[in-house]
Amino acid sequence: MTDNQQVISEEQWRDAKLIWDFHQMHHEVRQADVAVGLGSHDLGVASFSAELYHAGLFPTVVFTGGNSPTTAARFPRGEAVHYREHALELGVPDSAILLEPNAGNTGQNILLSREVLAAAGIFPKSVLLVSKPYMERRSYATARKVWPEVQVICASEPLEFDEYIKNIGDEKLVVDMLVGDLQRVIEYPSLGFAVEQDVPEGVHAAYASLTNSGFTSRLLSS
Repeated sequence: MTDNQQVISEEQWRDAKLIWDFHQMHHEVRQADVAVGLGSHDLGVASFSAELYHAGLFPTVVFTGGNSPTTAARFPRGEAVHYREHALELGVPDSAILLEPNAGNTGQNILLSREVLAAAGIFPKSVLLVSKPYMERRSYATARKVWPEVQVICASEPLEFDEYIKNIGDEKLVVDMLVGDLQRVIEYPSLGFAVEQDVPEGVHAAYASLTNSGFTSRLLSS
């Protein structure tokens, strides 16, 4: 049996759901000076950014992200380029979109988006960070570290855990990614990449249980 065929037990499912809930910031989505759509494998980021734009929550969105090993096949022209194309298909005008096609990690996503905005003469006081659902907390912690002077509001498609897994179509991969993102939330502050987040004991226990069960393909190399 391959990793992707691993059967997820009820206990593992509960642990993953606990981590999923922790990753979400539960911010009230409201108007901001700009939005930043963080590149990933999830085209839902572009879809939800378009929805929020049409709701009048911001006048300008930066789509950010180059290629990564996990997205190169899906988005061969780069994450940001494909996000922009999808947003255009959904009716977002080209004049409302800025492109940042080079970032290779979340810190670069935010720093390079800031530079793109500055080059366009935009110096926001509030930023709506649009990400995949389980990346909210890590993107928030990163933004607070590298862009501390702006107000950060996190947003993602309002999907339940079961629904998200169904959309992605790979249970093992999603749980691996939940675990990998939590490791980064825990470890990145000591490396200077993010501000510290209070991780509840139950979330730590779920993380330990899932890593011990082999949900490790997205963990940082030791």
